[in-house]
Amino acid sequence: MKALSLAAALAVLVSTAASAADKVTVQLDYVVRGNHAMFFVAKKKGYFEKQGIDVTAIQRGTGSPNAMRLVGNGNADFGFGDLPTLAVARSQDVPVVALSAVNQHSPLGMLALSKSHKLTKPQDLKGLNIGVQPSGSTYVFLKAFLAVNKMTMDDIKQSTVNPPYENYLLLGRVDAVPGYIDAEVPELEAKAGGPGSLSIMQGSDFGYAVYGSGLFTSEKMIAEKSDVVQRFVNAYTQAFADVIKSPQEAADIIVEMNPEYASKKDVLVKQIEADVEHTFFSPDTKANGIGWMTKDAWEKTTKILLDQGAMKQPIKVEAAFDDKYLKGANALKR
Repeated sequence: MKALSLAAALAVLVSTAASAADKVTVQLDYVVRGNHAMFFVAKKKGYFEKQGIDVTAIQRGTGSPNAMRLVGNGNADFGFGDLPTLAVARSQDVPVVALSAVNQHSPLGMLALSKSHKLTKPQDLKGLNIGVQPSGSTYVFLKAFLAVNKMTMDDIKQSTVNPPYENYLLLGRVDAVPGYIDAEVPELEAKAGGPGSLSIMQGSDFGYAVYGSGLFTSEKMIAEKSDVVQRFVNAYTQAFADVIKSPQEAADIIVEMNPEYASKKDVLVKQIEADVEHTFFSPDTKANGIGWMTKDAWEKTTKILLDQGAMKQPIKVEAAFDDKYLKGANALKR
């Protein structure tokens, strides 16, 4: 009887602890990709649970601008998306705040099929039919990338496309598309003939020196639930280190939690490996930890966007990001 009472008491304690966990939702910028792995790893390995957080949903999205709006208006608690787009969103009074610059260097670039077009310099885009999604982060990139290289949208032809717009390139309906080297490239190469089938021109090699994608939340979450934000970042950063250590394990966990991606496991691994090789690290992350952000880098990001017309009015840079949570998370330095 005593054993039964003890078991019942323990069950009540477990139930109470579960109900006491802070419930939050996550809004992704797009379909599941390699750089989303941290959310799934932290949930699967119990890092969120250990921090007293219950992630009830990791929602797929339709682009960074929409992810910003959903988090900004309280329909999700945390989000992942393109940080230059976050700057643009703040200039439009969307109250979102960056917590971690996962991609220290923008993974955005211009992509074409090698058999059709060789992209070696920005001027190679002149006269080409470019697939554009006017409401997406890739459009913000395209306008700024052209302008920083002394070109305008008048130098190219535009065809409006809808996600997944990569298919338009594979079908030959457009000559090139802006895309993420850590997302579209592995998937496109798998469909286009393997390594070398794409001609790739990375924006960061031609003057587009800005942050890539990252973790963000709302001003309201920071003001009202700062402790939850800290604990979320703690778990997220712990998972980030695991993803870096083993892209294969991270991809396995993504597939386990999203079985419909089983056929894309190799692509997910390549996406993470591309980030490890090209975008996750910088002198700032070596000195201060992965995901680190600085006022100087944010000012450079916003200056490019302002100078090139991608952002219509300046923002208060100090309000666009908050690094105190990364400081509290004791992130891996690399």
